[in-house]
Amino acid sequence: MTDNTTIARKTARRKLNLLELVNDLGNVSEACRQIGYSREQFYEIRSSLRLAGAPGQGPRTEEPHPSRATEEQEKAVMDYCLEYPTHGALRVSRQFTIPRGSNIGVGAIWVKGQGAFSAGRIW
Repeated sequence: MTDNTTIARKTARRKLNLLELVNDLGNVSEACRQIGYSREQFYEIRSSLRLAGAPGQGPRTEEPHPSRATEEQEKAVMDYCLEYPTHGALRVSRQFTIPRGSNIGVGAIWVKGQGAFSAGRIW
């Protein structure tokens, strides 16, 4: 009788074999056909492996999203908004080098810091 850890190790090894076979063959469909996984399962395995790391290596550390504003940018945006409460998100984003120059970035900063400066801002 096998226990859960043995089954988990075998499953992890099978998934790693699939990834290695894809690298060797250079063809996802053929590798999946040989091992017995669907292409959808392959992409799920690859995605989860990128997020969690290979079995036995522990989770990978995630870096902040590249389009995320830094703490200094967030503070500068909030200070600017208190000084000019009538300026909208697009106008504020044009004042700063927020990633992608989007008003969505400013809106996210407003939501995040809403408690800190909403009293002085005109909504």
